[in-house]
Amino acid sequence: MGNLLLRGMLAGLLAGFLAFGFAKVFGEPQVDRAIGFEEQAAKAKGEVEEPEIVSRAVQASVGLFTGVTVVGTAMGGLFALAFAFVNGRLLQVPPRAAALIVAAVGFIVIYVVPDLKYPANPPAVGSPETIGYRTQLYFGMIVFSLAALAIAISAGRQFVASWGTWNAVLLGAGIYIALTSLAGYVLPTINEVPEGFPADLLWNFRIVAFGIQGILWTAIALIFGASLERERSLIASRTREAH
Repeated sequence: MGNLLLRGMLAGLLAGFLAFGFAKVFGEPQVDRAIGFEEQAAKAKGEVEEPEIVSRAVQASVGLFTGVTVVGTAMGGLFALAFAFVNGRLLQVPPRAAALIVAAVGFIVIYVVPDLKYPANPPAVGSPETIGYRTQLYFGMIVFSLAALAIAISAGRQFVASWGTWNAVLLGAGIYIALTSLAGYVLPTINEVPEGFPADLLWNFRIVAFGIQGILWTAIALIFGASLERERSLIASRTREAH
């Protein structure tokens, strides 16, 4: 387990490097535009500009790099734990294929579904007074999504004997979609986009946020799976040499 965890964290760190490059090139221009809109709106209202605690240059460089790599490393560790749990139990496939499946499911369950209900917002979107409430709702949606996945997997395993593997997977997916749709319907909707905020900026920012997560999950799966496949090949080679 320790070896898998270390591999996962290393894969997450490397994935963080890739995500940082993407965020720096495509994300920071959107953030700058959003900050510019926020400053113009504040001036129009006659509000006094607040002093920067951390300069924008630091935020866009060291701060961004630190944040993305720390998140990537943590994600890699959690990914390794999830892989260790399902590989050999729920998935009877080679390590690289198993890693890609875990990443695809994790990306959908932990990011895509919650993001459909509560998408990422750039600066100037969202009231500071409701940030705690919005954060609770977002993580609540993640919890609902994970719980729905657990129920769907449990139900799907019960269906395998009578319906077959493929049909059981489809039924489990249907249960997951139904439960998360219900959660999305029940949870309150948040819409705090200020009047006049550029629609293209909001769209581009959310696309970049989606891309960053996609890079992290994909890179972690590919790097982690490749490292396990390489280890398996080395062990097989040594075994042949020993005989």
